[in-house]
Amino acid sequence: MSKEIQASLSELDKVVTYLNETLPNNAIVFLRGDLAAGKTTLTQAIAKAKGIEGEVTSPTFSLQQCYGAEDGTYLYHYDLYRLEHEEFMQLGLFEEFEKEGWHMVEWGSDTLKAFLEGVGYNVVTIDIEPKENSRIYRIEA
Repeated sequence: MSKEIQASLSELDKVVTYLNETLPNNAIVFLRGDLAAGKTTLTQAIAKAKGIEGEVTSPTFSLQQCYGAEDGTYLYHYDLYRLEHEEFMQLGLFEEFEKEGWHMVEWGSDTLKAFLEGVGYNVVTIDIEPKENSRIYRIEA
């Protein structure tokens, strides 16, 4: 699967709709882009579409946030900035990917992605690139 979508903030539902139509109920999604590219903003839009109420924030200092909707849908949000693969494994975060739901991973390393794919997970990567008043979302699976 390979798709490129250009969307402004008001058109972000185009990206979310595409993801909802193509991703399985359990997915690991690596979000890539520079600071302020829109990784957390996309996660917020996904959470809203999944019926998750309340504030969705970047887990910069906690490493992980878990959100649940009334229908039992779960969304996990990770911020692995400056966290090396070995530290990630030592913290036991790998086991979190066994939980049902979408796992949105900001700043995930290539090493972690290769490891997850090597043990049988399908990992989707979304590269986010700012462009004028919009963003380009390059989705690869």
